Amino acid sequence: MTVSSPTRSRLTVSGRPISNHLRDVSTLSRQMVGHFVENVAPCGTLPGDALQGDVTAVTRLCLELTLGRLDGRELPHEIELVREAAAEWAREGIPVDTINHAIHEGFKLGFDHIMSTAGPADSATLVATARRMLEILDTITSEVALAYVSEYRGVVAEHHTAVHTLISALLGGHSTATMARECGIEIAQSYQVLALGLPPHPDESAPRVDGRIVARRKLRRVQAELARSCGERALSLLSIDGGTVLLPAHMFPEDALDELIDRLSQAAQVPVTATVVTAETADIPDATDRAHELLDIVTRISTGGGLHRFSDLALEFQITRPGPAREHLSAILDPLDEHPELLETLRQHIANNFNRQRTARLMHMHTNTLDYRLKRVRLLTGYDPAIPNGLWYLTSALVARSYQKRAH
Repeated sequence: MTVSSPTRSRLTVSGRPISNHLRDVSTLSRQMVGHFVENVAPCGTLPGDALQGDVTAVTRLCLELTLGRLDGRELPHEIELVREAAAEWAREGIPVDTINHAIHEGFKLGFDHIMSTAGPADSATLVATARRMLEILDTITSEVALAYVSEYRGVVAEHHTAVHTLISALLGGHSTATMARECGIEIAQSYQVLALGLPPHPDESAPRVDGRIVARRKLRRVQAELARSCGERALSLLSIDGGTVLLPAHMFPEDALDELIDRLSQAAQVPVTATVVTAETADIPDATDRAHELLDIVTRISTGGGLHRFSDLALEFQITRPGPAREHLSAILDPLDEHPELLETLRQHIANNFNRQRTARLMHMHTNTLDYRLKRVRLLTGYDPAIPNGLWYLTSALVARSYQKRAH
């Protein structure tokens, strides 16, 4: 991209061209870099060779570009060098806000230097100078932003490809140390294996709204929050319906995951449901299957979202295993086949943790109507949902039935 603008006449202050006041590029560059280190805090974290090399070199470039523009000259080569520097900063992960802050600080220092030599008769010239320096600042920041974003997209794409390759290998049981080095991602000794379920956002079914766009935006918000909360150590394969996340166990203890799921739910604007299984790296494939089996159980018996552990679902997990016990439990609810409203009432009552008021409210019925339906369930099945033993069998039957019906 070639930057061009009309040739301008030289501006003068105190009888000399303004560019003369910035002509000592070496001294000004050192002063500016020192100012960056003191006042643009992230720059202070850069190694000394970067400060003495890249930062100082680009500061000189920007000064030379400013001098040329103040004299009415175009310097396309310098613009190209600034673009190349911005692309390199993107590859090195230097935040773009730090770069732009440093550029603006440099311009303020340069203008202060010009102002220090101006007199009362130079006011009109200083106004014209300020306008021209704003134009130069606009050119530099625009070119830096374009080059940075273009390069950053490539870096992000490379990282996503590496993450996708590594997590696919981990889930398939084919990861190797060589692959980890090639991807630039360290493999942990053990992981928290999270299975996530993302329910549809209400707007996905709204009329005159493209539900696919709503779903993709929901997914992007979840991915962004996952990156904010977990950084690059989170390995994920997610779709609009959910997926799998691997978190190094030594960095993300299990008791810290409930808060993470709450944050993901806030970002998604829907209740995210998750299950977790801790596993050694070699056991990730089996752990992933178990986590998703647990997630399947949770979504069949609950509508609440949140994080669920194997210890919370051990009984339900065992009930879903094929065999005569599952068949027997499932048959308990056969008498309700001709009464779907009773089966749905029982399902809602269990999902609401047996809270009569909540179940009645969500089903838009009076508590007396709910009690009547639960009494009908007792008469038809022989198990009373009002007592612990009967409710335990009915809950187990509901879990077993959901899998028994699927098997047939």
